[in-house]
Amino acid sequence: MPIFEYLCKECGHVTEFLEKADAKGKHECGQCGSAKTEKIFSGFATKEGESSSSSRSSCPTGTCPLS
Repeated sequence: MPIFEYLCKECGHVTEFLEKADAKGKHECGQCGSAKTEKIFSGFATKEGESSSSSRSSCPTGTCPLS
């Protein structure tokens, strides 16, 4: 199950929730308890030391015709 982030419209705190992608439930802010939260777009994690926009070739030999 993915982790989704919700922004509290009352205090601005971001709280993470583990849920199914199509879940429709409401969430309360982890800081102030407000039910006025909104799902926000969040980035994704990769292996430590790498970024999602790495400039390295994904081909280990460097001979890929599409790189």
